[in-house]
Amino acid sequence: MRDKVSLVIFDCDGVLVETEQQANQLLTQILNEDGLNIDYATCRREFVGKTLEAVQARAEAMLGRALGSDWPNYVRDETEKVFQDGVYEVPFVGEQIRFLNEQGMALCVASSGRISKMKLTLGKSGLLPLLEDVLFSAEMVGKGKPAPDLFLFAAEEMGVIPHQCVVIEDSVPGVQAGVAAGMRVFGYTGDPHTDKEALKKAGATLFDDMRSLPALLELI
Repeated sequence: MRDKVSLVIFDCDGVLVETEQQANQLLTQILNEDGLNIDYATCRREFVGKTLEAVQARAEAMLGRALGSDWPNYVRDETEKVFQDGVYEVPFVGEQIRFLNEQGMALCVASSGRISKMKLTLGKSGLLPLLEDVLFSAEMVGKGKPAPDLFLFAAEEMGVIPHQCVVIEDSVPGVQAGVAAGMRVFGYTGDPHTDKEALKKAGATLFDDMRSLPALLELI
């Protein structure tokens, strides 16, 4: 018998808002300008779901030199400039959030990104009014994904034990973090660039349409 789901924890980028392509195209450009010869597909495979501090550490190892202490903030600022032009919600996710709210399901967002970025992208997509009081960032904990700290912190703040939580993720580090936290993980694969096999191997149950959520959560 599985525990009844009492909390759904959404990742933000790629799960609630379609930002992965914009963000990773920019990151690819910046890394190439910094001297790292990397293409878009490799950038996504290496870095999606990680904090920019973790991205910097890996990029410096690949480059063999330091990028500077302010590099993460530079990338964050440049990324937020890109998002100012507009962000779309992941198809059907807004209506599913409204449905879950109607069912009395507790929801929150736990992202590697900072709160300001979540407020920007969720605001541009129209989702912020549904979620603005339940945003949790890796900045709030000691270790970002794939460590379980962020999901455990979010669950504790929401007053729910880990085994009653479901995580919705689209990245391998995110899936690994959810599994390490003792939570069930659904891997969203609506983006054609998503590495489905890697998500499945990490422990996620895969789905590619947000309209599947009620059935996955056994609400219908």
